[in-house]
Amino acid sequence: MTVNESSFQMRPGRINLTSAISLRAVVLAAALVAASAALAYFTTIGAGGASATVGSTQAITLSPGTPTTALYPGGHGDVAVTVDNPNPVSVLIGSLTLSTGQGAAGYAVDGSHASCSTTTLSFMTQTNGGAGWSVPPKVGSTDGSLSIALTSALAMSASAANTCQGATFSVYLTAGP
Repeated sequence: MTVNESSFQMRPGRINLTSAISLRAVVLAAALVAASAALAYFTTIGAGGASATVGSTQAITLSPGTPTTALYPGGHGDVAVTVDNPNPVSVLIGSLTLSTGQGAAGYAVDGSHASCSTTTLSFMTQTNGGAGWSVPPKVGSTDGSLSIALTSALAMSASAANTCQGATFSVYLTAGP
C-alpha cells in the first residue's frame, strides 16, 4: 500500500509535527523581537537640555551672645545666642566662633563699666559636639529661629580688674561651616 500526500488527512484535535515546529518558531521569533526591543529601550543613550532657577540664600543673623551665668575672674560662663533664618530651608551651622571684627575684638561691655577691659575675656569655639545646629526654615512670613545655650563658652582671666564686677557683656559671634 502506498500513501500519498493527498490521501493523508489530519485527525481533529491533533497537531502534526510540521505545525508544532512552525508554532515554536513563531513563538521564538516573537520572544527575540520583544527582547531586542527591550534591550534597545534600556541601552539607548539620550541627550537633552534642561534649565532650573536656584534661588539665592539670605544670610542668617545671630543676636549678640549674652552670658547667662555670673562671670568672675578665673571662671567660665554660659552664653545664650539666638539665630534667625530668613530662608525657606533649614540651615546647618557647623560652628560658632568669636566675630573679632565687631565690638572690641568681639566683645562689648555695658556703659557703666567702660573701664573694664574686655581683653581679659576669651571665647571657646563651639561645635555642639561636632553635630552643629540645624536652624529651622522660614514658615510663611515668620523667620526660623533657634535659641542656643553655649555651656562654659566664655572665660574671664584671673587678672580681670575689680572694675569688671557687675559688668554686662555682649559676645559677638559668627557662624561657620
